[in-house]
Amino acid sequence: MTGYLVLLDSGKREVPVEVQALGPHLYQVTLGGRTRTVDAFQHDSGSVSLLVDGASYAVLVDDRGRETRMQVGDSVYPLEVLDERRLRTRRPARKFTVDGRQAIRAPLPGRVLRVLRRLGDAVQEGEGLVVLEAMDMENELRSPKDGKVVELLVEDGQSVEGGARLAAVE
Repeated sequence: MTGYLVLLDSGKREVPVEVQALGPHLYQVTLGGRTRTVDAFQHDSGSVSLLVDGASYAVLVDDRGRETRMQVGDSVYPLEVLDERRLRTRRPARKFTVDGRQAIRAPLPGRVLRVLRRLGDAVQEGEGLVVLEAMDMENELRSPKDGKVVELLVEDGQSVEGGARLAAVE
């Protein structure tokens, strides 16, 4: 079975479609929750004959642009059909998240200027935890995830080695 998403009304409406081949030119099509048996025969590049549950339709298809236009009788239906690959390229990827305890480490040797959170504090992803001075630059080390500070291993003014564990968020 192959899944598609049909965009109607310039993308304002989305209709899921599943198609399963049953034989030559014969398909089981589930459109918006309703399943139909469809016999489809393409006459030429833009003309298709459909038998949908025994009812006959002549369909003209114009797919030269981004949006496909289907004409059935006097009615024209602009639509866009997206398979899984095209759907992934059109929609933004889901946000990457991390699970479990995440250690915050010093990227370089330096000195802790400020500890911004305390043990047990709730933090949001991207919130600063520790400010480290390294190579005459201040670096704010941030939480990699929403959670709670479960380890705090440094204090203001402390010198640390590169790679040293400073804190952990869970």
